[in-house]
Amino acid sequence: TDLLPACNGEITTMSFLQDVVDILLQYVVKSFDRSTKVIDFHYPNELLQEYNWELADQPQTLEEILLNCRTTLKYAIKTGHPRYFNQLSTGLDMVGLAADWLTSAANTNMFTYEIAPVFVLLEYVTLRKMREMVGWPGGCGDGIFSPGGAISNMYAMLIARFKMFPEVKEKGMAAIPRLVAFTSEHSHFSVKKGAAALGIGTDSVILIRCDERGKMIPSDLERRILEAKQKGFVPFLVSATAGTTVYGAFDPLIAIADICKKYKIWMHVDGAWGGGLLMSRKHKWKLNGVERANSVTWNPHKMMGVPLQCSALLVREEGLMQSCNQMHASYLFQQDKHYDLSYDTGDKALQCGRHVDVFKLWLMWRAKGTTGFEAQIDKCLELAEYLYNKIKNREGYQMVFDGKPQHTNVCFWYIPPSLRGMEDNEERMSRLTKVAPVIKARMMEYGTTMVSYQPLGDKVNFFRMVISNPAATHQDIDFLIDEIERLGQDL
Repeated sequence: TDLLPACNGEITTMSFLQDVVDILLQYVVKSFDRSTKVIDFHYPNELLQEYNWELADQPQTLEEILLNCRTTLKYAIKTGHPRYFNQLSTGLDMVGLAADWLTSAANTNMFTYEIAPVFVLLEYVTLRKMREMVGWPGGCGDGIFSPGGAISNMYAMLIARFKMFPEVKEKGMAAIPRLVAFTSEHSHFSVKKGAAALGIGTDSVILIRCDERGKMIPSDLERRILEAKQKGFVPFLVSATAGTTVYGAFDPLIAIADICKKYKIWMHVDGAWGGGLLMSRKHKWKLNGVERANSVTWNPHKMMGVPLQCSALLVREEGLMQSCNQMHASYLFQQDKHYDLSYDTGDKALQCGRHVDVFKLWLMWRAKGTTGFEAQIDKCLELAEYLYNKIKNREGYQMVFDGKPQHTNVCFWYIPPSLRGMEDNEERMSRLTKVAPVIKARMMEYGTTMVSYQPLGDKVNFFRMVISNPAATHQDIDFLIDEIERLGQDL
């Protein structure tokens, strides 16, 4: 009640916000302090009981509100900590953070130029630059920032279906033949999720075999397309992956593009994780062929370290997104406005309310330049190679697949001393599957570091180390190896 817009609320408001900023700045500094914990772990029931989180009828004092802020950050995971390796999105960029604060202060919506003039123009400029980097002449095409890679992939599926059968927009799935999509067995679950949401059905997503490195096998793709056509199904989309979630594999995009061209199928590239490599002259060859795609997902909130969320869908054909999604709502998209209506982007989005995600990326790009992003990405890939070289022949480690990683994903088993002499049989597998979860649990309880694990196919639980945090160093990689050994010696 004492804050603006209350009468004479300016001094109280300034004091309150200054206190909030002090709390945030302390948290930022702690995030980069290696002597602090990555996480102060408590089990859910403990955390629920330790504090009163319930909502009440009566207001709290501003002192209590500040305490709530401190408590929330006390138990938050420091995703910017140099030893946090758990997700594909890590790090804490100061310019990106400043941009996020500014975006929240401006508190506007992305649907029209009328209410978000600068932000709409920045989205236009940034998406064009990203399309240029994909390799489309002059950055031609269209695009949108969406609430994450899963939604971007769903947009691609939606637009591909509309391109082949525009009548589906009015008449629905009953009016068109049975559609099928193709993606690799290592692809992101969002391809199936999109098929479920759009009424295509998860059974209509055909998984293509991968080689031992996790790359889609083009000959299997062509075989399955022919098989589907013989059954009377209509292949409408192939989703290739540039940087798979677990192995960090890049599908052979040129061979896939040839097949898509041959059978007249929409080619989508899910580069949510690997798209950032387009910033690097040294590594962008891994996406050779991406310029032949009809659409591309690229998540700057992953490899480029932009604060969550920041995901772009890029579409090669201009106007298609608009035709697919527009509903001509006259209360938002009046046709007699006094400016160029092509800047009213809301009618090509599925959402009405859309957060300003572009400003973080745009401001970071201004601050770093393309060369700054390139250096950051090259460093992360160099750290992954450093880890691989350290453990590939080290006692107690076994790589999940042979050869240098293509991205920053390094997949390995830690073999405790008790299992090192055992022959490779079912009992050893059964014991090995329990090792990574126990080490991970101990990591979290000590709060020293975090790294992900999972099973895949016939492979039991292994560690999937990913590096996207520019704050990480060789010493942090050394620490991780020592910590895994310290926490797993007795297993």
